[in-house]
Amino acid sequence: MSLFAELKRRNVFRVAIAYGVIAWLILQVGETLAPALRLPDTVNSVLAFFLLLGFPMAVFFAWAFEMTPEGLKRERDVNREHSITGVTGKKLDRVTIVLLVVGLGYFFWESRIRSEPEVASGSVAEQTRDAESSDGHSIAVLPFVNMSSDEEQEYFSDGLSEELLNLLAKVPELRVTSRSSAFSYKGTVFKISDIGRELNVDHVLEGSVRKSGNTVRITAQLIDVDEDVHLWSETWDRTLDDVFEIQDEIAGAVVKALKIQLLDATPRSAKTVPEAYSLYLQARHFLTQRSEQGFRRAESDIKEALAIDANYAPAWILLGKILIEGSGIGVLPPAEAFPLAQEAITEALRLEPDSGIAHAVLSDIALRYEYDIEAARRHVRHALQLDPGSAEVLDQAATLNFTTGAFEESLRLQRAALDRDPLFTQYRLGLGYGYLYLGRVDEAIDTFRKVIELTPAAQGPHYYLGCGLLIQGDIDGALAAMEQEADSGFQHTGRALVYHAMGNSDASDVELSKLMEDGEGYAYQMAVVHAYRGEIDKAFERLNRAVDLQDGGLILLRGDPFLDNLRDDPRFDAVIERVGLKPAG
Repeated sequence: MSLFAELKRRNVFRVAIAYGVIAWLILQVGETLAPALRLPDTVNSVLAFFLLLGFPMAVFFAWAFEMTPEGLKRERDVNREHSITGVTGKKLDRVTIVLLVVGLGYFFWESRIRSEPEVASGSVAEQTRDAESSDGHSIAVLPFVNMSSDEEQEYFSDGLSEELLNLLAKVPELRVTSRSSAFSYKGTVFKISDIGRELNVDHVLEGSVRKSGNTVRITAQLIDVDEDVHLWSETWDRTLDDVFEIQDEIAGAVVKALKIQLLDATPRSAKTVPEAYSLYLQARHFLTQRSEQGFRRAESDIKEALAIDANYAPAWILLGKILIEGSGIGVLPPAEAFPLAQEAITEALRLEPDSGIAHAVLSDIALRYEYDIEAARRHVRHALQLDPGSAEVLDQAATLNFTTGAFEESLRLQRAALDRDPLFTQYRLGLGYGYLYLGRVDEAIDTFRKVIELTPAAQGPHYYLGCGLLIQGDIDGALAAMEQEADSGFQHTGRALVYHAMGNSDASDVELSKLMEDGEGYAYQMAVVHAYRGEIDKAFERLNRAVDLQDGGLILLRGDPFLDNLRDDPRFDAVIERVGLKPAG
């Protein structure tokens, strides 16, 4: 008897097929359950390793042993006349067919789920709708006034305000305006009613901080915007060791004053020692400067804080954000910044597994550095489950949908983020991108003009306004917008596009040369210019270089109208695949 016939008689092929189907189903179940059980991302890799290790063992046992009515026996000890391998083979066939049916059912279910927007779900939609109609449970936490004699202590009053904001944001029944919008009123004269209207909130929490050595006086008051009356106020004279208890008491007082019926207990502050907390607040203060000097100081302070208390999870999250920011402003190369940031966030999750912000940051790393869309999806879904009211989490979910081409869902999530932080430039810009790439150019132009009205010196909105006007055919208006762009690279990109549309190729070349002088950080913008001008080979050269550099502009690949000349070229699908996306269609 030939070897093939003997392998067939001993059901080796049937066992191999059945084992393969079972292993695949186990891996799918593992991928589904791992996030829900908060298991590390490596669990499926370990599972796959052991399943692969088990395959040759299963084949060996099928060859060397036979299942008989008396139990498992070595094949050479079984009388061929009494062998039941034929019966066993039929049973294996039935088991394999059943498993294949289950597997195909799972495959079609998974395909249908994954063809939908990346993070769309009824629970998330309901959360954003509930927050938008918050039934009077909405609040802005204004920056507490620094009453200390030392102006440098302002980082402490700002930090305390932001900590209160983050603490209250953990109350699902309460919509809290994010930091950038609330802090835009710092140092200005304002009316409470104006804040209520501009931020769409019903209540305002304000106060003051006086810090002297190890003692602190904190005053807080809650104001009803419509009635302009104080619902509650209190003053604490304590030591710095008590600052976390004060924060918890303020949060509890707000919940009680607003008569919020909590499903869970009032959130509590993460605690550390005063020295580490002060350094943590300082680091966060310097991070907002978005400069190399600010980055260096923020990195130094947060590492010193962690040297004092390595178990303070918020400090690990902040370190991750600082490292990513360092990459964004060109201080650190992505290949150095992102792995270190991932280590920091992973440590934060070990200490605080329920941090939605930490999962949002991991989603950002997976999306922009690892080009792992599946990991980005898992993390953002988990983040939305843990912290569905966070503007930062909603923005990351919007970015993921935008990157994968689910522009309608991205718009919905971006509106929800903007509802919580209505004055934040980046969220409104994201809304404009969505309109522009859906072809709703009039709405995009209106959105970019609103951004310019709110933050005239911001980088980006004049460029994107010019893009919208260029698409509409308003060449002069587009050029005027590009001329006002604050970012040098964007300005040169915009001028190169507009001059090409005018037919002035020499002027377009000059602007492209200037863009190249600005450095490879604008690799994506260089690709846009080449693509728009019909220089296809050069465009793909720059696009692939942008992928090598983890260029942030790559999130625009799916819908950027200035890349339309590339979309029918097979090389475009190759670029799409390089960043972890599936080709269109």
